[in-house]
Amino acid sequence: MTPRIDPEPSLHDEAARAGWLYYVGGLTQDQIARELGVSRQRAQRLVSRAVAEGLIHVRLNHRIGVCLDLEQALTDRFGLTRCRVAPGLGAGGDAVRAIASAAAGELERFLRMEEPSVVAVGTGRALRGMVDAMEDGIEAGQHRLVSLIGNIAPDGSASFFDVVMRLADKVHAPHYPMPVPVISPTPEENAAFHALPPVRKVVDLARKADVVFVGVGQMSNDAPLLKDGFVSRAELDEMQAAGAVGEVAGWVFDAQGQYLDLGTNRRTGGVRVEPGLDRPSIGIAAGETKVSAIRGALLARIVNGLVTDEPTARALLA
Repeated sequence: MTPRIDPEPSLHDEAARAGWLYYVGGLTQDQIARELGVSRQRAQRLVSRAVAEGLIHVRLNHRIGVCLDLEQALTDRFGLTRCRVAPGLGAGGDAVRAIASAAAGELERFLRMEEPSVVAVGTGRALRGMVDAMEDGIEAGQHRLVSLIGNIAPDGSASFFDVVMRLADKVHAPHYPMPVPVISPTPEENAAFHALPPVRKVVDLARKADVVFVGVGQMSNDAPLLKDGFVSRAELDEMQAAGAVGEVAGWVFDAQGQYLDLGTNRRTGGVRVEPGLDRPSIGIAAGETKVSAIRGALLARIVNGLVTDEPTARALLA
């Protein structure tokens, strides 16, 4: 299905978008008016309507038509099992903030299931935003939560964006951190960590996960792995020269989603998300610099589900 070209938004669409920009994006009514191409008075009325009609209450409770079209188009293009597209927050808006509540809703859907399951999670800003946006009061003690990636930073500290313990604390579920470095100094040290019985048990649990939630990191010059000190500039240059465009749970891949047999991939701790899983593997990612990385993960079916925002969805379909 092809998205409608310049669809005529309904009044509810406009009100929901205005409420989203105001309460989530933090835009002023003047900024909303410019973003939507309406008068300031109309922007004010739209924000008031969004609240009065219950279209937005921290979360967006109305699915904007154009976002539904983009979801269907992405599903058709990439054969997705799940897809949610959140409205964008305008020029300069925080993409992580835009998708956080939609991602939280997807995670909550699984956590509310009565049948016990194993939920595997990666790390990163998007996943931390997802956990922070979850509703309070969810009890998920029937499930087990397991990390896909190590939780030890290069200086020995706990990884700042590790989410499994944060999530477990919120939903009171048993959890299994991956007790290895995110990236070990040598392949031999990485192998030694993975030979330890407690680590093997966590690895086995992660490989059997019923559902996977991961961020998708870019491997451009603003790569999270570089920014957070997990790779050196020289290592990033080497992997870029080999075609690296993205990473999932620390494992680096090229534009077609093929994992590279070089660089940090020989020293990455934890569990690699294998392409073509027969169970949900949901990517939580948005932003202009992530488009190539997300596309590669979708093409190889490293992820078969996606939560993203409107501008990223349009770029993926371009």
